[in-house]
Amino acid sequence: MNDIATIAQALARAQARGLARIDAQMLLLHALGRPTGDRAWLLAHDTDPLDAPALARYQALCARRAAGEPVAYLTGSKEFYGLPLRVDARVLDPRPDTEILVDWALELLAPLPAPRVADLGTGSGAIALALQHARPDARVLAVDASAGALAVARANAERLGLPVRFVQADWLAGIAGPFDAIVSNPPYIPAQDPHLAALAHEPLSALASGADGLDDIRAIVAQAPALLAPGGWLLLEHGWDQAGAVQALLRAAGLSRVQSRDDLAGIARCTGGSMPVAGRQ
Repeated sequence: MNDIATIAQALARAQARGLARIDAQMLLLHALGRPTGDRAWLLAHDTDPLDAPALARYQALCARRAAGEPVAYLTGSKEFYGLPLRVDARVLDPRPDTEILVDWALELLAPLPAPRVADLGTGSGAIALALQHARPDARVLAVDASAGALAVARANAERLGLPVRFVQADWLAGIAGPFDAIVSNPPYIPAQDPHLAALAHEPLSALASGADGLDDIRAIVAQAPALLAPGGWLLLEHGWDQAGAVQALLRAAGLSRVQSRDDLAGIARCTGGSMPVAGRQ
């Protein structure tokens, strides 16, 4: 890549190496010290020459991306639900599909004043912070077993000025309720799933969960009903083929109104149920 002289040539060579266009653009903007969303600037400056230090930074970033490292880790940031989050290898790279879980929770919480919410396995804090930002009156508790993840999430909350509370715990162990909603994007990939190889740069503990991928979901479903207020909801993100199994777990735990929501591709990826209210199912 030493013969690259302009922004346009740098981007073209990166794409020729197999990088997605948007990835190549975001990495170049980062290498140049510009906001990663400023792609219009690249178009306006496509004939600008790249100096040697910027080119070297860009080459290194492209090589790491080609090796599978998420763009969010390379740039140190990811937007989720309109919030700019800092992320690194201590937490999962937040996915756009998880915004559906936030949409659903906000829809259910809309009629409630000052709702009480717990986000389990908060990671970067994406879900908890999105809920707190959308509902300033909510009392949001973010839980994670990883001290490293909580450090990332706390830093995001402080930078965004959002009053989410944080606690280190194994799901709901030692947590006091009740909650109007408990939400989680837990690990749900089977431990031997070949797709894990492509996610090697992300924390395995936040991805894999036993032989069928449901160990952590089982643990959450076992603990959550005791901490849900009457009419409160448990909402879980899960794998593309797990909706039926998760629905069965929720019903077996005594939850009602069990249903699933589709992701952006039309696949059922979030499932929830509510605590029955006396006299109503």
